[in-house]
Amino acid sequence: MINNSKKLLALNKPKGYLVTRSDDLGRKTVYDLLPDWVFNDEWMPIGRLDLESKGLLLFTTDGQINNMLTKPKSCIKIYEIWVRGHITEEHIIEARRGIKSKYGLLKANVKKIGMGGAKTKLRIEIDEGKNRHIRRLFGALKDPKFGTPLKVLSLNRISIGNFKLNIELGKWRYLSLEEEKLLLKS
Repeated sequence: MINNSKKLLALNKPKGYLVTRSDDLGRKTVYDLLPDWVFNDEWMPIGRLDLESKGLLLFTTDGQINNMLTKPKSCIKIYEIWVRGHITEEHIIEARRGIKSKYGLLKANVKKIGMGGAKTKLRIEIDEGKNRHIRRLFGALKDPKFGTPLKVLSLNRISIGNFKLNIELGKWRYLSLEEEKLLLKS
């Protein structure tokens, strides 16, 4: 505990949990995975992951840290995703350039890292996170074989800045002071 951050903790969020303090419909929230004091002491999530996404989610009580890590262009977030459809080099170029949407320009650095049947595994880097950014970006692209929109089947955030996810699914831990220092410097 002596070498732990007092300002940052990390959760490996499973699918099926909302990133919110409470839900009118009684659905599970990320606070159900954390000790009661996280809710009571008003720790807030830094950014969001939608209900169907999983992976790294940081929490803080410090508004300045929250702003620093969520401000566009301030921090790279890396995801591994599976997409239904065949990803071409043109898709990768288009994603890098960006797709105009009602949410603004959606863009990402994309690297193909695997294939499985009619699915493609990608590593995605973004430096801002608009609402459902990655899902909307790929939904705007078409499968060249079928002409249908590409669909993100699974999305897992694996790092924020230089902090890499290394926690069992559904578990949490404090960042170390060294991890905090490196993250806030990045």
